[in-house]
Amino acid sequence: MRPEMSLRHPWWSEIALLLVAAGLGIWLLLQPELIRGLPFTLRLPTVLLGIWALGAAFLRPLALDLPRSLLCWVLSPLWSQLALPLFALLMVVRALLA
Repeated sequence: MRPEMSLRHPWWSEIALLLVAAGLGIWLLLQPELIRGLPFTLRLPTVLLGIWALGAAFLRPLALDLPRSLLCWVLSPLWSQLALPLFALLMVVRALLA
C-alpha cells in the first residue's frame, strides 16, 4: 500500500469508485438514449460532467503518484467523489423520467 493511501483514503473507496464508474459506463453503452435524448443545451453539460466524473474515477488511483498540480486538484477526492454521484443521480433521474 502506498503511503499516500492512509486512513483518510481507504483502498475500498477507490475500488467502490471504480466499480460505480464501470457500471455507469456499461449502462450508458447499453442505453445511449439517456444522453442522446436530451436537447443540446443540456446534453453538452451532461457529457462534460460524465467525462469528468468517469475519467476522474478511473484516473484518481493513478494521480496519487503525480506532483501537486491542477490535474491533482481536479482529481482530488472531494471533487471526484462529488462528481460521480452527481452524474449517477442525473442518469438515474433521466432513466426514471424517460
